[in-house]
Amino acid sequence: MSTDALVTERRTADATAPAHTPVADGLAVLGRHLQRIKAAPGVLILTQTMPITMLLFFGYVFGSALAVPGQEYRAFLVPGLLAATAANGIMTGMFQSAQDCHRGVMDRFRTLPMSRSAVPFGQTAADVLTTAVGLLPLMLVGLAVGWRIEGGPAAAVGAFGLLLLFRFATSWVGCWLGLLIRNEEAAGQLGAATFILPLLSSAYIPTDNLPGWLRTLAEWNPISAVAAAARDLFGNAVPAADAAWPVAHPVAGTLLWSAVLLAVAVPLSVRLYSRGGE
Repeated sequence: MSTDALVTERRTADATAPAHTPVADGLAVLGRHLQRIKAAPGVLILTQTMPITMLLFFGYVFGSALAVPGQEYRAFLVPGLLAATAANGIMTGMFQSAQDCHRGVMDRFRTLPMSRSAVPFGQTAADVLTTAVGLLPLMLVGLAVGWRIEGGPAAAVGAFGLLLLFRFATSWVGCWLGLLIRNEEAAGQLGAATFILPLLSSAYIPTDNLPGWLRTLAEWNPISAVAAAARDLFGNAVPAADAAWPVAHPVAGTLLWSAVLLAVAVPLSVRLYSRGGE
């Protein structure tokens, strides 16, 4: 074959090859993570059933001892658990990124001709999709134990959207931490420590009777804003007027916290991935 024929064949192959765009590459990585979950569903089942276990445990073991003025405790608890599940993106994102770094998957990805933002985007997008499916069983169990959606369909859809937005933001934070740690075991241990974050919020208990400094700390916890937004939009409780601004204006507070987390975590994750953890 002549040189001109080879050049023509190469140009034809390049023209017909799929374009490497951030969206196309991100969707490819997303598909890889979904296949990964399908091949090993144990972690997904564990992370999705844990909130249901906590609902039954807190709702029936501690429910009789915890009083929420003007409200049944389990109706107060379900939106808080939904918010805590959204915040759990830190743990799952950190473990997945650290695992891929530890096993050399990230290094192999960097050798491919693909967008540098595709790998973290594909991971976080897959996490949001699985969370969207995983929240439904928790909501169904919540309905079975007495929780009700009283704010109307549009408001309920808005609450679900805010939960997924916050999950997307926390998943990016976890992705950045995993790329920073680069060790599977260390990420697992640190991820377990994130369990304390919902405890320092209004996810499980009202903050009204906490000491002043602790109430301030809990109400400026982003999870408190998400929990208050879910309760408000689901029609379960009106935010306290004397609470800190993110809780007194929970929808705006959730949007603001999510925007801040994304503005910080997205560029840090992409930069750290591009540099290979250096």
